[in-house]
Amino acid sequence: MPNTYPAVIAAITTGFRALGMQITVTGDEQVPRSGLAVLAANHSSFLDFVFMGLAARASARHVRFLVRRDVRDHRLIGPAMRSMRHIAVDRAAPAGALFEAAAALRAGEVVGVFPEAGVSRSFTIRPLMPGAVHLAQQARAPLFPMAIWGPQRLYTAGRKPTFRRGQSVRLLIGEPPHPQPVVPVADQTGELGRRLGELLERAQRDHPDQPTPGEHAWWHPAHLGGAAPTAQQARALEHPMPPGAVAPLFGAF
Repeated sequence: MPNTYPAVIAAITTGFRALGMQITVTGDEQVPRSGLAVLAANHSSFLDFVFMGLAARASARHVRFLVRRDVRDHRLIGPAMRSMRHIAVDRAAPAGALFEAAAALRAGEVVGVFPEAGVSRSFTIRPLMPGAVHLAQQARAPLFPMAIWGPQRLYTAGRKPTFRRGQSVRLLIGEPPHPQPVVPVADQTGELGRRLGELLERAQRDHPDQPTPGEHAWWHPAHLGGAAPTAQQARALEHPMPPGAVAPLFGAF
């Protein structure tokens, strides 16, 4: 990877310390120290890509993310994104990004994907695009589900960024499923959604920042006592899911 990657990581780590951020990572020892791998995480915050990279820090790996083209081309953060060789996704024509990600996997890299194709305003798992499963299946790469919880209090959809000090962030990396090349991609995508939902709820329940009685906890999911929209209510606020999205097997909350 380019030399700018370590420099960016160092700058981000310094920012975490300045904010007094408390970050707990569980399961990162599973990410291999060499060879290809796919990370697939939930998407509750615009900052999630920053934290997903921490899943590979223990194994001294750099993650190449699939990010929206407008993010990769952004006037301020775009140069850093491009120098770290993150992969731009054109939602109207995503095949090019998948081709580039597949090439990265063949080269033995770690690729990070947010299969929900957008930030979840309900803080539950939206229907997933099948790209992550397709990549892992075609490359025969381990697919690690990952839950990220806490950054939504800093910057999420429909809210202005608020970089409050002392924020706690929980990262949970689950075990990759056993390879099942004969199982349809759609079925495996639904199973990935189920695993992500279980990991995310575990992170939400174990997080030290819980709603207090009577608090309007917009940052916490409705089914756990928060004031976030339900999954059904959120659909009216979110961008429509692209064709081909697969609902998690456990269904919506």
